[in-house]
Amino acid sequence: MASRVAVIGIIIENKQSIEALNQTISMYSKYIVGRMGIPYQRRNISLISIYVDAPSDIISALSGKLGRLEGISCKTAFSSAIYEDLLDDSDLSIDV
Repeated sequence: MASRVAVIGIIIENKQSIEALNQTISMYSKYIVGRMGIPYQRRNISLISIYVDAPSDIISALSGKLGRLEGISCKTAFSSAIYEDLLDDSDLSIDV
């Protein structure tokens, strides 16, 4: 299955949504290459970037779920390169 690399930029304006955000991210942990979070205390928000390597539909599903959380904004930037992995489809499934 074809895989792409992407970065998801997240802005958290509602701290009450952090638990739901972390649970959602955990469901996709097998696709996450890295994560960086910074509390921006001056503006009372948090900034997170998540780096993923997954099929496009998985990346879009993750980004969509995150963007529907109250007080969470996110945008995704995809690499133009498409990688053909030798994994079987069972390695690319998630438990939702």
